[in-house]
Amino acid sequence: MQQEIVIYEKDKKNLEFLKGFFKEKKDYVAIFAKDEKSLQREVQRRTPAAIVLGSPGCIEKMKPSAVAGCPVIAMVSDNIIESMRCVLKSDIECYLISSSGNEEFDRKLKMAINKKKWLENIYSEKKDLEAIVELCYLVSSTLDPKEVLYFVVRKIASIIDVTRCSMLSIPLDEKRYAYVVSTFEDPSKTSIKLDLKKYPEIRRAINTKNIVVIKDAASDPLMKEVRAVIAPLGIRSILVIPVVFRNAVIGTLFLRTSRAGNTFTDREISLCNAFASASTNALYNSFLFEKLETEKTKLEKLAITDYLTGIYNIRYFYHRLEQEFNRAQRYNTPLSCIMFDIDHFKKINDTYGHKVGDIVLREFAQCVRRHTRKTDVFARYGGEEFILLLTQTSHKGAIAEAERLRMIIKDYRFRALKNKRGITASIGIAFYPHKKIKTPDNIITLADNALFSAKANGRDRIMVSPELDR
Repeated sequence: MQQEIVIYEKDKKNLEFLKGFFKEKKDYVAIFAKDEKSLQREVQRRTPAAIVLGSPGCIEKMKPSAVAGCPVIAMVSDNIIESMRCVLKSDIECYLISSSGNEEFDRKLKMAINKKKWLENIYSEKKDLEAIVELCYLVSSTLDPKEVLYFVVRKIASIIDVTRCSMLSIPLDEKRYAYVVSTFEDPSKTSIKLDLKKYPEIRRAINTKNIVVIKDAASDPLMKEVRAVIAPLGIRSILVIPVVFRNAVIGTLFLRTSRAGNTFTDREISLCNAFASASTNALYNSFLFEKLETEKTKLEKLAITDYLTGIYNIRYFYHRLEQEFNRAQRYNTPLSCIMFDIDHFKKINDTYGHKVGDIVLREFAQCVRRHTRKTDVFARYGGEEFILLLTQTSHKGAIAEAERLRMIIKDYRFRALKNKRGITASIGIAFYPHKKIKTPDNIITLADNALFSAKANGRDRIMVSPELDR
């Protein structure tokens, strides 16, 4: 199924890149908005898988309410500093420079869409967890078992689309019959006797003490003996979860659905299993809490990590830069910034392909990170550019560190390249305190200017920003 992507971009270069990208992709349908009104209209009408906005210029036109729950990718223009300021101000996590290439944009697009799915899954798990917590509270606060059992079936029926949801009791001394002790259709219907000869799926759950899932009752061999009976009822999928206490099956949670083409999902089975055992197995609640915390930790890491290189992303770098700059101002301590640019990286892409280029970027990032202090902040600035923040480091210390890293990079042999040939990097340095650096943006701008000078003067060299003559 094709995913719809709504695009609003005024920059001709970026617009040409986007049109060329989506022309070759069959997995997506690109909808280009001509103005702000059509942008709002398309987003509200389609609920797209993602939105692509130009930065700066287009991001400001989108109302926050219109993009709620929809991932946004910012297309950065040539004015990178202004564009990044706009991206961060708009609280957009995903951005791209058009020159980065089709493969990187494709990855970021998939990453944004997948992250939305992860968030939706976590939200669903959060709701499931809240329901289980509510059940546990009810179990501990009431002495009426009927109230608890009805809560279970009613809650499941409100979360999962089923035609029948019942809690069955199975006496230990009787294996032929089961008794409906609660059903969501009518709380007054209790003690309904079921002949287990007519329910092979329940018998199997009792005998094996395992969950039984019937994906299609019309074709499953287990249901052969009762197929003629259940066919007129339109039953498609069946789920039976045994309730085990001290190694004995004392009951089952019994669900049926008539959803065409759909069986019970892993999440639904897991949720029902938790409900079925909540009163006898509180450890399952701990499992859900742990799982939720694990997913939360993963998302927190994802939010500050560059997806390709595994180092910090520029969003986190700006956050730390502001903190460290304020600390340097307050305590009058030095702070230095180093920018790296891999020399002739385009030639690597052209010679070996973008996949090899991506591997080189990862190797480069990990190589530099291994040789920096834990207190330093190393991030991918964009494309083949990287940035390093050196806390409590003067300009002399920054120059010495930059030279050390330049030689490490030059001597390193990249496994992705034939004959493990080396590469070089151009490096620009800016430092604080200095009268021309008054804001965090100033130190980045001057480091970028120094990097430009290093590239213009032959590459594979270190330059301190010309504006910082001491």
